[in-house]
Amino acid sequence: MHRLRTTFARLRPLTAAQTAQRLSRGLRTFQPTRCPNESVAAEPFLNGTSSNYMEEMYYTWLENPRNVHKSWDIFFRNANAGALPGAAYQSPPPLSRTSQGIASVQALAGGQVNVEKLVEDHLAVQSLIRAYQVRGHHIAKLDPLDISCVDFDDAPCAVGFQNVEFSRYKERLCKLAAGGFYGLAESDLDKVFRLPTTTFIGGNESVLPLREIIRRLEAAYCQHIGVEFMFINDVEQCQWIRQKFETPGVMQFSLEEKRTLLGRMIRSTRFEEFLQRKWSSEKRFGLEGCESLIPALKTIIDRSSQSGVESVIMGMPHRGRLNVLANVIRKELEQIFCQFDSKLEAADEGSGDVKYHLGMYHKRINRVSDRYITMSLMANPSHLEAVDPVVQGKTKAEQFYCGDTEGKRVRWSR
Repeated sequence: MHRLRTTFARLRPLTAAQTAQRLSRGLRTFQPTRCPNESVAAEPFLNGTSSNYMEEMYYTWLENPRNVHKSWDIFFRNANAGALPGAAYQSPPPLSRTSQGIASVQALAGGQVNVEKLVEDHLAVQSLIRAYQVRGHHIAKLDPLDISCVDFDDAPCAVGFQNVEFSRYKERLCKLAAGGFYGLAESDLDKVFRLPTTTFIGGNESVLPLREIIRRLEAAYCQHIGVEFMFINDVEQCQWIRQKFETPGVMQFSLEEKRTLLGRMIRSTRFEEFLQRKWSSEKRFGLEGCESLIPALKTIIDRSSQSGVESVIMGMPHRGRLNVLANVIRKELEQIFCQFDSKLEAADEGSGDVKYHLGMYHKRINRVSDRYITMSLMANPSHLEAVDPVVQGKTKAEQFYCGDTEGKRVRWSR
């Protein structure tokens, strides 16, 4: 606006009275290098009587450039870019029935069609993103041995691909969209689209080419992890899941984190291998094929302890229970092994229940947060579903006695 006021001041000629008044005060007046008449001729709409109207049009343009005529939009853009007043103004195209006027009208009509096509393409991209969020888990590569056909997808999942071959993924995307490819074509792969607020695949970027959008959606929803969450009615929960799975680089870990995860995975696998080799005929409900449960539980406990959680109460079925007791709750291995071998004497006889029904209560320092945390695994009843109210009741009791009215210090999981 300061530039426009300066333009008005330069274009408006001084009256005789103003000139005499400034000379009497000893002030120097600005003398433009060009004749005022020529400036007014170059900008016929700039004069003293139209300044208020000009200012009103400028403020309207600042709110939304579409609220003013195209000629005003061009003038304000040129003026803000630093163009001289004479060069900033461009007369609007004539609307006469001459060939030039008809061509101008056709050009404006063609521009309107292009705008509609642009809006349709952006809506198509938004629908495509939602299709991945809703149905992406159907084509995730969940079969590492490739011995079964997952849902309707016959094309193999390309893990870690960098370029999207439209001919290869067109049929795949059409099936995923369950209604066609929303009018998008191979020529649109390199077009840049603005991302909606319901996705986090852009990270710090708000616009991405369609090729990169598809690549990131494939990496988030169609790899070795399938996420089905769009049935949740809570918008905040859906946004939290999107952010955790869609943000670029979310699966990248530091060297120390990789070593920690590897160590925990080795502990879980070696425990199962030892039990299998030592007591192969004993019933133990092993964790083979799901050893990643141990690193996952320990990571959850680490993050919970960092957030101020002081107690974690868990309930779980038979499968993997001994591994959780040994590597998560940290029950003494001597006590676990004594329950396998009748020749060994257990230090604590307990209730006499089978080994894969027993629970454990342990308080120790978490090495990540350097805080004390209490971990409990509830004993398993014969009917597994009966453990749920037991876990909830113990959690409520501990929250009551430690004064945790908001449920931020004591958590439970099932």
